[in-house]
Amino acid sequence: MRGPLFCLALLLPSAGEAETMQDLNPEWEYVADTVMGGVSTGRLSHEEVAGREAARLTGEVSLDNNGGFVQMAFDVPQGADPSAHSGVVLTVYGNGATYDLRLRTTDLTRPWQSYRATFEAPAEWTEIRLPFTAFEANKTDAPFDAGALRRIGVLAYGAEMTADIAVSKIGFHE
Repeated sequence: MRGPLFCLALLLPSAGEAETMQDLNPEWEYVADTVMGGVSTGRLSHEEVAGREAARLTGEVSLDNNGGFVQMAFDVPQGADPSAHSGVVLTVYGNGATYDLRLRTTDLTRPWQSYRATFEAPAEWTEIRLPFTAFEANKTDAPFDAGALRRIGVLAYGAEMTADIAVSKIGFHE
């Protein structure tokens, strides 16, 4: 099930300036396990969370019917060069649960293939830095190629849970 699209700045350091960011405006979209017969429910909204504008994923993850996820994701904007960086940085506010950050590259041909890392989203704004080396290949033998990165997703996955996570910034770190 695909839902509404929302824009939130993708921040990329420019060459030689680790903290100078470039606004690329990705379009977040909602996807749930219902695309494969699952029954998880959720939504994506754009709202103010604890004083910051953010994309917010909320919902109930159910394992019934072989389900188990709700997700907000976006396609990496043209012109972005993740290969010039060493990882992903995001600023999150959550409910203390563990979430997945998933990367997909043009080398992956099946929807269940990805590169995954987990992180906790505390109930305060927190910057999370995940180096590309922290991502584990899932159901693929293809090595991760940052230059082929095409999609980034934040997921509540794999366990019965209430999802509530907001992302105010996302980008690449050096």
